[in-house]
Amino acid sequence: MKVVYDIKEWKEQAVVATIGFFDGVHSGHYFLIKEMLRIASERKLPAAVITFPVHPRVVLHSDYQPELLNSFEEKLELLSQTGVDYTIVMDFTPSLAALTAREFIADVLSKQWHVKTLLVGYDHRFGHSRSEGFEQYVMYGRTCGMEVLNAVSYSDEGVTFSSSGVRQLLYAGNVAEAARILGYFYCLKGHVVNGYKVGRSIGFPTANIAVDEKSKIIPSAGSYAVWVVTGGQRYKGMLYIGSRPTLRDQGEMSIEVNMFDFSGDIYDEAVTVEFVDFIRKDMKFDSLDALGRQMREDKIKALTAIDNAQSASNIFFHKVEKMHDGQ
Repeated sequence: MKVVYDIKEWKEQAVVATIGFFDGVHSGHYFLIKEMLRIASERKLPAAVITFPVHPRVVLHSDYQPELLNSFEEKLELLSQTGVDYTIVMDFTPSLAALTAREFIADVLSKQWHVKTLLVGYDHRFGHSRSEGFEQYVMYGRTCGMEVLNAVSYSDEGVTFSSSGVRQLLYAGNVAEAARILGYFYCLKGHVVNGYKVGRSIGFPTANIAVDEKSKIIPSAGSYAVWVVTGGQRYKGMLYIGSRPTLRDQGEMSIEVNMFDFSGDIYDEAVTVEFVDFIRKDMKFDSLDALGRQMREDKIKALTAIDNAQSASNIFFHKVEKMHDGQ
C-alpha cells in the first residue's frame, strides 16, 4: 500500500475509492473495503481509501476532544493489511468543510483525485451541512462521469459494527465484545514509567504505562487479561486500570501491567497491551495481603481467558473474508 499525502504525487488517471475517517478500522470497515476491492478488480482499476489524519470535528470545533480507537499510525498500519493499493491522506481544512457535496464530488474527488467509482458507506455523509444523501451523490457523480455506489452495512448475529459501538463497549469494560467488532484485540501503546513499586512486595511486580496517544480511549477501571508486547516478545499478563483505592483514598488514574513469566527491567521501554477480557471491577481491599490473594485469583482467571480467546491474528477479519467468498 502506498500512502499519498500530496496531490502532486498522484499519477493515477482512474481509481475506485471509498472515503471516511475509519476510526478503529473495524470489521465493518473491512467489509466495506473488501467490497471496494472486488469492484476495483472487476473494473481493472486501483483501489484507494481516502481518509483524514485528524478527526474532522477537531477542525470544525476547536474545543472538541476526540475519543479515538486508533492513533493515525495505527490506522495506516491496519489499512495496509486490507489489500488496498493506496491510502490518500486528505487534510480536512475549513475550506474543504465549506464545500457542498456537489463541489466535493466534482472538484475534489473527480477532478483532483480521478475517482471513477465511489463506494459510499451506508451511513456516510459529506459536504457542507451533511444534509444530502446517496441519491444526490449519484446525481452529482453522473454529471462528472463518476459512478457512485452504495455499500451495505456489515452485521453479525444482529449486531451492526460501528466505531461508536466499540467506544461504548470499551467504556463498559467489555473488551471481548469490542474485539469481536474490531476484528482484533483493542490495544494501548506507551512507555514504561516510574511507579510506586508496591506490586513487587506482594509478588506481582507491575510496569506503569504512560499511553503515547492521549486521545485514545482508556477502557473502564478494573483488571483485564492482556497480551503484552515488548522487546519483540509477547507475554501473557494482567493489567489494572484505576486509582489504587487500597493504597490511598484518592489518586490519579494508573495503568499497570503484570507480565507472567517475565523478569527484568523495562523502564522507559515501549510496550503494547492487547485487551483480551475483563476480569473484575476496581475495588478497595482491607490490606495488601487481601489484595495479593485477589491478584492470585485474578492471574488464574487471566490465564484461562487468554487460553480460551481467539488468536491475536485477524481471525475476525478472516470471518469477513469468508462472507465475501460466499462460504
